[in-house]
Parts: sequence; C-alpha cells; structure tokens
Amino acid sequence: MTSKKYKFLFAGVFMLLATGAFAQSGSGYDVYDSSVITTKRMPQQNEFWNNTYNFPSKPRNMWEVGVSAGNFHVAGDVSSRIPTLGFAAHVRKALGYVFSLRLQYLYGNAKGLNWLQSRNFGNNPAWNTQYSAPYLGGGTTIPGRPADVVYYNYKNKTQDLGIQGIFTLNNIRFHKNKSGFVLYGGAGVGATAYQVKINALDENGNPYYALFSSIAAPTEYKDKKDILKALKDGLDDSYETDAENHGPRRPKLGDNTLRLNTTLLAGVAIKLGKRMNLAIENRHTFVKDDLMDGQQWQEHPYGDAAQTGNWDSYNYLSVGLNFNLGAKAVEPLWWLNPLDYAYSELNNPRHMKLPKPVLDDADGDGVTDQFDREPNTPAGAPVDTHGVSKDTDGDGVPDYKDKQLITPTECQPVDADGVGKCPEPECCKNMVPGGTTAQCPSDYPSVSFRNGSASLSSDAKAMLASTAAKLKANAACTVTVNGYPEASKASQANCQKRVDAIKAYLVETEGISADRISTNCEIGGGDKNTVDIKSN
Repeated sequence: MTSKKYKFLFAGVFMLLATGAFAQSGSGYDVYDSSVITTKRMPQQNEFWNNTYNFPSKPRNMWEVGVSAGNFHVAGDVSSRIPTLGFAAHVRKALGYVFSLRLQYLYGNAKGLNWLQSRNFGNNPAWNTQYSAPYLGGGTTIPGRPADVVYYNYKNKTQDLGIQGIFTLNNIRFHKNKSGFVLYGGAGVGATAYQVKINALDENGNPYYALFSSIAAPTEYKDKKDILKALKDGLDDSYETDAENHGPRRPKLGDNTLRLNTTLLAGVAIKLGKRMNLAIENRHTFVKDDLMDGQQWQEHPYGDAAQTGNWDSYNYLSVGLNFNLGAKAVEPLWWLNPLDYAYSELNNPRHMKLPKPVLDDADGDGVTDQFDREPNTPAGAPVDTHGVSKDTDGDGVPDYKDKQLITPTECQPVDADGVGKCPEPECCKNMVPGGTTAQCPSDYPSVSFRNGSASLSSDAKAMLASTAAKLKANAACTVTVNGYPEASKASQANCQKRVDAIKAYLVETEGISADRISTNCEIGGGDKNTVDIKSN
C-alpha cells in the first residue's frame, strides 16, 4: 500500500515538473514604478531619479508561504527501514537578492526495525524489564530467567521549529535575464521535541518470546528479506512501551524530550507562475542526542553492551508548493536578477545623462568626417550633403573654381577655369548677301475661339496652314503663340489648352518643328477668346 502511495506521489511530481518547464520567467520590475517602493526608501529613490545617487532603492517584495510532504526518517543505531511521511509548513522573506530567512515547522513520524537479532540489551530498561539479557552491567545474568533474543524497533514522533538562512545560488546571471528555476542551500538552528516508543509486547501484553526465538533459530530464516517479512507479519502496530529516554536529565515539552538542533538543506524551486512554484528539497537535522531511535548501546557478540557515542540525526526529503503573497510588491527577490536593470539601461538608456555628441568636421564644410566623401574641401567652398564640392552646371569644374558658373550644355566641354566655347548664334548663320541677316515674316494671323472652347474651327485651320507655309519658307524663323486669359484659374487653363492646340496642329499636321514654336498665356494682354501668332 505504501509503495503505491509513493508511486502516485512521484507521478504527480513529474507532472508538475513538466508543467514548470514551460513557465515563463519574469522580467524584473520597472525602477520608475513608485508603488513598489516603501515610504522609508523613497528618499533614496528620489535621489536616484534625480541622478544624485547611482543606485535605486530595494523594492518591496512578496512573502513566501509553503507546505510540503515527503519521506522522514531517523539515522541512528536502529535501521529506519519503513518509509514514513513528514509534513512541513514555512514562511520566508528575502533580505536581499541572494539571502533570505525562513521560519519552518516540521512534523515527522519515523519507524525503524533491525533484521539482526540483539542479545546485549541488559542496560536498556525498555527491553530488560520484559526480556532476560545474558549480560547485565558487569556480565552477570538475571537469576532464574533464560537469556532472550530481541529485534530492536521503534516509532518516533518528532516536531521541530527552526529558523534558516537560505542562499540563492543562480539568480545572478550575466548572459540571461533569468531562468524558470532557482537552486538554493542553507543552514539553520531550532528546537526539536521528540518522543519514542517501542513494540515490545503483543496485543495481549505479552513479550514476543516465541516469535523472536523462532526467527532467531538458525534453521528457520537465512535471508534478510525473509526475516523482515516474518517480523512485519508477526508484530502488531501497538508501540506500547516507552523507549529508553533521558528522563528528568533533559528539558521536557510535555511528554517530549526537548533538544536544540542545527540544520543543513539544499533544494531547487521550479516556477509554475508569478505567484506559485514547486520545490524539491532535502533537509538534514543534527541533534546532540543518541536516543531518537530509543537505543544508545553498541552490541557486542560477547561481553557487555557499551554506549556508541554517535549522535542520532533525522532527514526530510520533500516536495512542496510555495505561494507568493503581497500586494504592490515584486516577486521574492531570489526570483529576480539584480543585473536586470543595469543591462536594460545599457541596451536602452532611459535614466543615464548622455552628453551631446561631438562630431569632427576637419574641413569645416558642415558635413561630419564620418559622412564626408571629400574630407579636404577648401574653406568656404559650397558642398552637397555628402561633403563633395558643388558643380552647378555639371561641366566638371567645381563651383569654387568655375569662372563661368552656368555654362550652357552646347558650350561644353570647358577649359580649366570652367569657361566654355559656345557655337555661333543662329542669327549669324543666316546672313544674306550684303552682310545683313534674313528678315522673318511678321504678318501672322490671329485665331479666334468660341467662348469657353479650345477646338479649332475650319477657318482657324486655314489660317494656320498659311502660317505654316511662311515658317517653311523661312527655316530660321520662330514664332510664339500668345493667349490672353483672365485671372481665374479656369480661364488660364482654357488658354493653355488653346495655345497647345495651335502648336499641336502646326507640329503634327503641318510638320513644323516643335522647337520653333513656343507658347505663352499673358493675363489681361488682349481679348480672352483671341490667340495671336507673333514672330520672335
């Protein structure tokens, strides 16, 4: 039955471990959240916020309360072979990110049973009043009583209350925010109250003469497993006899012996959520007492029994659930990484006072050296956004050297000073004999449009045909098509449509080169429904 209970217990533990493996670790706390700072620590926090002190104050953190259950056994002179349960409850508070204090109450119920027979129990009053020992004190037997054999056993009920200092071992991390589990270890002091009984008599109040002697007979049982089974089958569960104890020589708490103790512990806590975690812990407690198993005498094959001189202790291996309690507080500090704020500030500064960056500009052109593609531009030379000297006309000579800042494309290439050589003007190419230039016609017609229309009428197309004939006859001549809109945007748009229609007709229908025709709309220069064609 006990074996099945432990199987169910371990199955539950593994399920919780599997759940805890996916628990998300927290992200610390915001140092600008004043709700988690106590009134007492606010002056330091204000100094930190005002950059007059380097360290933020410690936040208010939650209390932990927990319960646990597990295997409790006594390590002594009698073998603790029977699995027994213990229970514990605690409250814990962090004093820092690494150190915390825990107050814990433990209740344990341990049983023990030796499979080896014992004869030298003459100095143990719990046994020698019921059974005859072959040696007593100086080696004399009790007259009139045969020598008996016994099998030591006990049932121990222990309670203790102690305070423990616990050190967290892995919450300070340099390469990770934190993990979903913490390792811890610690030590403590406390008080132990215990009571021990032995099973010396059967349910009728008689010693187990027949049972013990039959098991001890050399022909009956040879194997340890068989001996233990026979003892468990033959013994009842009464534990009616007080084991040997210190009597009035030691302090008492009711019927319990009271002793001081020291404790060592180690464990791992696995986070299941922000307010709950699972803990697996082993705790060993040392008591300066040799009667926690009801036996302090060393067995000798021949001769007297002697005190062992070895102190008993007890162990508690447990699984527990812990809960974090508190409002307006962060998690218990052992779950937080104290480096979290510092790393966060380095990665995304919010609190640091950063000086205004000073960027070098060796040539003083207004573009910093790290972006300057021409780091040695002469002083005063105009540059573009990359720090390269401007060349407005694109002739290959920078503006600060160019003596002809805007050289027409047709006048390039240029000399070293940026001065180009322009071709002869068109007017000079069309000289007539006698040294005069050719005369361009000036009697071009005007084209009328219906009010609001931009369509060419038949009469308009006839006049444009005559205009085209004159332009073809004078290949060096150019004209401007002028319209006279009103100040409204609609009138200006209509004017542009009319002049564009005339130019399109001359170019697309009459075959006149487009570069010989320019258009213009001049507000108020004439009749809004009339377009003039003028010689340039």
